[in-house]
Amino acid sequence: MTALDPSGCLKLIIFDCDGVLVDSEVASCQATAQFARSLGLFISDDEAHKRFMGMALPDVVRDLEAELGYSLPENTALILRQNLVQIMQKRAEPVSGSPEMLKEIRRLRVPVRVGSNSSMQEMEAKFTRTNMTQFFPENRIHSANDMGEPKPSPAVYLYAAKQEGQAPENCLVIEDSDPGAEAAWKAGMSCVLLREANKPLPSFWPQPGFVRISHLSELAPIVERVLQSQIS
Repeated sequence: MTALDPSGCLKLIIFDCDGVLVDSEVASCQATAQFARSLGLFISDDEAHKRFMGMALPDVVRDLEAELGYSLPENTALILRQNLVQIMQKRAEPVSGSPEMLKEIRRLRVPVRVGSNSSMQEMEAKFTRTNMTQFFPENRIHSANDMGEPKPSPAVYLYAAKQEGQAPENCLVIEDSDPGAEAAWKAGMSCVLLREANKPLPSFWPQPGFVRISHLSELAPIVERVLQSQIS
């Protein structure tokens, strides 16, 4: 894939949801921090964002249980998820530049899918609120949570590729979190990491086929250059 992966041919883009398409991380981490404080844990909103960003809710619950020293009720993750769905129905907003970027990617005629740690129920609320269902029909949205294989497992990305009939080396993942980028790496896919220049990179960085951008406006030109190199 030229600048991304010389062994592949770009046939599919797989987007993460939270932090890439929908700006939901801050609100969801604030809700998690509030829940943790209700249990007697002193976790600030800022700490929750650093600690839980990109983490699946069952993993969040296990993390809280480890700090508490006891098990929480079995339905804790479900309660948290229902709370998040309600929050997202009111507060989810597009990530800066995401609607414009998606229009450009559609113009380039590259197939797209979503692979997220969020549940299908959460993503329905987020995409409805942000008017992104026009880009992602339900059969092109995949939930690592509902599969029982949250990132950094590569399962959701490999499943998305299989549904498209594409080999991993022909897929480009768009991520913002360390667990998500690790999932792309484990899947054998190229990855564009959306992250500000002053923020640290994942511990396994650099990797062949991995690049960083600081704004989504940078993505379509990269994709277009890759596509042009494939026909030159």
